[in-house]
Amino acid sequence: MALHTLRRITLGVPDVPAVSRFYTEFGLQPLGEGRFASVDGGEQLRLVQRPTRRLVEMVIGVDDQDDLYRAASRLTREGFGSRPDGTALTATEPVTGVQVRLEVAPPLAPEAGILPVLPNSPGNTVRSNARAEALARGGPVRPRKLGHVVLGSTDLATSMRFFEDGIGFKASDRIKDRGSFLRCSTDHHNLLVQNTPVTFVHHSSWQVEDVDEVGRGASSMLAGDPARHVWGLGRHHIGSNFFWYLRDPSGTFAEYYSDLDQILDEQLWKPEVFEGQLARYNWASPPPPSFLRPDDLAELMTGAHAPKA
Repeated sequence: MALHTLRRITLGVPDVPAVSRFYTEFGLQPLGEGRFASVDGGEQLRLVQRPTRRLVEMVIGVDDQDDLYRAASRLTREGFGSRPDGTALTATEPVTGVQVRLEVAPPLAPEAGILPVLPNSPGNTVRSNARAEALARGGPVRPRKLGHVVLGSTDLATSMRFFEDGIGFKASDRIKDRGSFLRCSTDHHNLLVQNTPVTFVHHSSWQVEDVDEVGRGASSMLAGDPARHVWGLGRHHIGSNFFWYLRDPSGTFAEYYSDLDQILDEQLWKPEVFEGQLARYNWASPPPPSFLRPDDLAELMTGAHAPKA
């Protein structure tokens, strides 16, 4: 596909210093001025001051200049404007106000991570006379890359037309009457757009090595502040990934994830429509009400959201 990488997002937050401290503890490398890097993706998060929390910008990598021309043509055909800028193209999704910037850039080239070790199982001992390797891991968990972002829209049809028919995202799976999991890379999804009563950013998601790193990262964050806990540990059905969600000081959720489905051949992947439990998880404790309807949703609807310490 012409799109190949979710390169960076910009989050608007009321209190940049407080949220910056959160993402530093989360394991991202601070670069100064609200900018953060992952291990493989380089700079992938920017924080800017806004009166309410929101997704300000997404930056997506494309192969070449022709991909920009094709995107501009698609956007025009669908009735959306775009602004060329040398080796980039910018368009604004009209419902959410999110700016999407396509940039000619090389794909990420991650180094190999921790080699998977099969666990001991009934009748199959692969590790003997030794403790599990994961128990010896030390130091902070470092996210390898930005995986996806979840956006709420008050006009799902228009938002989906912009992202799919205009920008060029591909649909991997859908939630019946609620939203779609979209990809701009081989990852199962890089964007989830959901039908919501107010426009807001639900969460960003960050890849770590494996389920042990999901647990280690979340445990460390909760040791610093138990109130950060939202939902986890669990495994999603859509995308197959392990997850644990935490809350940053602005109210936006941040997810550690591992073991996400990869779509290398579009002809071999069949999108499905899910509802009920499988639309949210395969196994886990049930999600808390605040995950489905964030505590500050009413404040966001009235524009009265205030920054929290």
